[in-house]
Amino acid sequence: MTRIRKLLIANRGEIAVRVMKSAKARGIATVAVFSDADANACHARFADEAVRIGPAEAAQSYLRIDAIIEAAKRTGADAIHPGYGFLSERAAFAQACEANGIVFVGPPASAIAAMGDKAESKRRMIAAGVPCIPGYQDEDQSDARLATEAARIGFPVMLKASAGGGGRGQRIVHRAEELEEAIASARRESQSAFGDGRLIVEKAVVGARHVEIQVMADAHGACLYLGERDCSLQRRRQKVIEEAPSPAITPEIRARMGEAAVEAARAVGYTNAGTVEFLFDPTSQAFYFLEMNTRLQVEHPVTEMTTGLDLVAMQLDVAEGKPLALAQREVKIDGWAIEARLYAEDPSAGFLPHSGKVLVWRAPACARVDSGIEEGDSVSTFYDPMLAKIIAHGTTRDEARLKLAAALRDTALLGVGNNRDFLIELVEDETFAKGDAATDYIEANLDRLTKRKPPGGEAALALLAATIVDAPLDALLTGWNSRGVSSFPVQVALAGGEIVKADAVISGGTIDVRRGEEISSIKVASKSDREIRYFSKDGAGRALYARAFRTIEIDAGGAAERYLDFALAPAIDTGAGADIVKAPMAGAVTSVAVKPGDRVAKGQTVATIEAMKMEHQLKAPRDGVVAEVLAKPGDQVAIRAKIVILETEG
Repeated sequence: MTRIRKLLIANRGEIAVRVMKSAKARGIATVAVFSDADANACHARFADEAVRIGPAEAAQSYLRIDAIIEAAKRTGADAIHPGYGFLSERAAFAQACEANGIVFVGPPASAIAAMGDKAESKRRMIAAGVPCIPGYQDEDQSDARLATEAARIGFPVMLKASAGGGGRGQRIVHRAEELEEAIASARRESQSAFGDGRLIVEKAVVGARHVEIQVMADAHGACLYLGERDCSLQRRRQKVIEEAPSPAITPEIRARMGEAAVEAARAVGYTNAGTVEFLFDPTSQAFYFLEMNTRLQVEHPVTEMTTGLDLVAMQLDVAEGKPLALAQREVKIDGWAIEARLYAEDPSAGFLPHSGKVLVWRAPACARVDSGIEEGDSVSTFYDPMLAKIIAHGTTRDEARLKLAAALRDTALLGVGNNRDFLIELVEDETFAKGDAATDYIEANLDRLTKRKPPGGEAALALLAATIVDAPLDALLTGWNSRGVSSFPVQVALAGGEIVKADAVISGGTIDVRRGEEISSIKVASKSDREIRYFSKDGAGRALYARAFRTIEIDAGGAAERYLDFALAPAIDTGAGADIVKAPMAGAVTSVAVKPGDRVAKGQTVATIEAMKMEHQLKAPRDGVVAEVLAKPGDQVAIRAKIVILETEG
């Protein structure tokens, strides 16, 4: 047996941090690798040591085997954990570790190679007696042969890239007339993604569940299955919500599926953690081998929470040569766990990935959170947009589901567009609540599930006005005006392009905003630079908000919105005899258009202030004569600072 003393994690983000936690818990020193884009990333800060491995592009950093091996040698790391993605399923990486005397925390290269090719793995599974979907996976790759086999199998069929996974190179074909174009398209994508255009053809199982079995094998002949996970809620074949156990699986099917997964692992001489994926047909109760992921899965936390096992610790045990510490009969499933993947993407805009700076990050206290971000971190455009995973456990499935919904509402991420609200919709969806959502459910209900709802409900516009007013509580409580009521127009552009115009009135801490016949109203209880506590007709509320340049983001009541290009009227004392022009917000004075003694007309611009990259014109409140000018161009002024004073009317 070999004791691991220093572990290099050949990955980034949340999985790198997750692996480091288990390593540190057993006294193993940790080494992070980072690209130029991740020089100050959370995983690099969390590790005991961090080594630069190249530019931002993954092909020049995280996918460079030579750079990672060199980093391990330089730091004296005696083992490497690949995480998931990047090099985790590259046989050449496992071989390079072995050739350099470094322990690879994963399966042998031969097993990775055998299961990495879909055609080869399927042939092996058929030979091992593992149930497989009817299909074609042989060497003749001519269009004519694929068309013949598709007709034999019967439509609909699924085309899949033989050399890779992750949904790339996959096409579902419903009719023979669609096949030629689908083959050409799938070949192009497969060649681009994996450098290999070979395809396999399989019967498409309509309405199937995606069910996978976690296996763990040691070098002493033991192999366990640790229950199943249901990953049926997917978008474009990418998992979104995962749970353990599956609501569609009986104990008898679980045992048969688990035994089949163990046979699959044994067929390729597998050791360490792996996942055997199956398609399950709820109608026929049949299941079929899909593929094997020769690594730790993104969704491994739900297995950990239902079995009480630390899968990363078990991986390290196996890598050190230790036998598994438990037998199959000792594996127990306790309760239910559900995981939601938090992505930096906008579901209402076609799941467009987002980048930017994390201005607010509040993780829920009532759930497990695996994340790789902290406030102030930058989310780049170079890597996968998944930022964190929120996982809840309960005695029953519904308890776990309700806990996850509550945890998601308590999760706040501002500064970067994200799918938090979409996840809430999924978890609270009636079909998902019943356990009936199949792999095509999200796509079939996309418009409904991604429909925006305003944060704060009917109080949304008043809440927006409160965040725009860059003033502390005492200013709001006096109506943002020492003389009483203040009113000002509000104009914002929503992220979807809609322009909203409204009129706001602040009086004694109450904010009323009218937009046509619509009235939004709140009573501000407290306000800081990130949070507003308020009362509306629906009761007490709390909103987090963040401002960056011309953008305001608000998160309240399980909904978030990004408002762009906001504008408001200047803060001036109004009413009879008003004679002071004040700064509407903190900013820089860019120009002063008057001097003492000048006569001005009501509405005339007397100065301009730039704030949040916007210029605001300050106008005279009445006809009169300038008595004093208290600021000059270039001055930085605070909110409500006096800029121009008119002579008192006599």
